[in-house]
Order: sequence, then C-alpha cells, then structure tokens
Amino acid sequence: MKKLLIILLANLMIYSYASAQNETSKSDLPKLVETEKSFARTAAEKGTKAAFLEFLADDGIVFNPEATNGKELWKTRPVSPALLSWQPAYADISSNGILGYTTGDWEFRPKGKMDTPVAFGQYFTIWRKQSDGNYKAVLDLGVSHPKPEKTVADWKTSNDKRENLSENKPVVANSVNLFYDTATTKGLSNAYKMFAAEDVRFLREEKLPITGKKDALAAVKNVKSKISFGKKMILQSAGDLAYSNTTYQLINGDKIIEKGNTVQVWKFRNGKWQIVMDVFSPIPQK
Repeated sequence: MKKLLIILLANLMIYSYASAQNETSKSDLPKLVETEKSFARTAAEKGTKAAFLEFLADDGIVFNPEATNGKELWKTRPVSPALLSWQPAYADISSNGILGYTTGDWEFRPKGKMDTPVAFGQYFTIWRKQSDGNYKAVLDLGVSHPKPEKTVADWKTSNDKRENLSENKPVVANSVNLFYDTATTKGLSNAYKMFAAEDVRFLREEKLPITGKKDALAAVKNVKSKISFGKKMILQSAGDLAYSNTTYQLINGDKIIEKGNTVQVWKFRNGKWQIVMDVFSPIPQK
C-alpha cells in the first residue's frame, strides 16, 4: 500500500508539473506575439534602426550576410526613412515559456510608410525571455519572395498537447547531429523524411512559405546538389523547444553553387525531436 501511495503521489506531481508548464506557455505566447507586434510598431513610428536596437537581445544575432551581433551592427547603420514592416502569421513557444519564435510577411518601402512597397518576403525571429520577464530577439533571419496575392490577417499557433517533460527525453543535440549527418551522406530528402514534423514550415529564397511535410519533401525531392554544413553550430533549448543554426554549402561536382545560413526549430513530440520550422537563406553571390 505504501508503494502504491508513492507511485500515485509521483504521478500527481508529474501531472501538476506538466499542467503548470502548459499554463505558463498559454499565458506567455500572447505576450510574445504582442512583443513582436510592438517591435513592428516601433519600426513604423521611430524607424527600423531604433526598433532593432530596442528589441534585440545584447547577444542577438542578425545576418549581414554572415552571423553577427545585431546591436553592434545596427549601431553603425545610419538612420533611414525607409520602412521595413511586418506582421506575425505563426508563433509558438516552449512549454516553460522561455524560448519562442514568430514568422510572417514583411514588406520594404524605400521612402517610408507612404511609399509603395518594392520588396516582399518572410521573416523569422527567435525570442528568449529575459531576467525581467520580457522577450528579446536572439536571432533574426528571413527570405525574399514575389509579392503574395494576400497576406495573413492574424496569427495562429500549433494545437500540440504538451509532452510530459518530467520524464527522460532524448538529447536534442543527438537528433540535430543525425539530421546534419544524414543530409550530408544521404541527401536532404532522406534527412527530412526522418525528422520533419507533419506540419513543418519551410522558408526558401524566392518561394512563398511551404507548409506540411508532403509539400516540403516535394520541394527538396529534386535537389541533386550535395550539401555540407559549417563546423560551428549554435544550439539552444528550453523545455520542449530548441533551435540550431549553422552555415551550409550546396555543391555540384567540385563547384560550390550556393552558400548560406540555415536555422531549424526542433520540438519534442510523441517521444522524439522533430523539425517544425526550417529556414535556408542563401548569401547573395558577389
């Protein structure tokens, strides 16, 4: 009887812990999205430079085209009347509310808000909760694409049932490294077959967002180039969410045809780590 009581108490503690994390996640996600919207409003009201300096974390990364400290970069840029505007279409957050991401449409107006937009694309931002409880951007990356027929009016998120994170779960680094190894030795298509979530979201240069594993696999099916990844990788995780960032090269024969930066967001679901967000942003050729 004593043994049974201990098991029941343990299960109750696990359930309470998981429930508390779910409630934290639910309350923090709207705050995260509102931070993203405030970021965009600040850009419209005070300028893009002022907005990035306010909302980037001190160690936040942007790409110019290589990964660099965002605040240090924006400090050196002159104030410009140009407007970069954006709005979230999708957002998600870790079960403990520490790490999250947003993505959606962006537009660029060279002469300011009254100007006609001349460039379009998708942005992708990773956010981390700070010691004061507010969110700051720790990574910002995007792709360009033709003008979409319509933009998303409001944001949405996943319908995940949170995993019981009190139990042992695989180390995310093992899945990340296996993804890179499989892509390098057997091709991107095989790597995504292993690790892409059913609702994975792809961002690719000059393409509108690709959603869903079926369409994602179709997008990489005909990629014949070999791929290699950089020796340095950033990997951060919190609860059931993690992200990895490194560089890549596409190679045909002995010729490098494309270099760029890539980010994958990983989520722990159904007992394994899966890719839910995947961004490849090429560096423009000189």
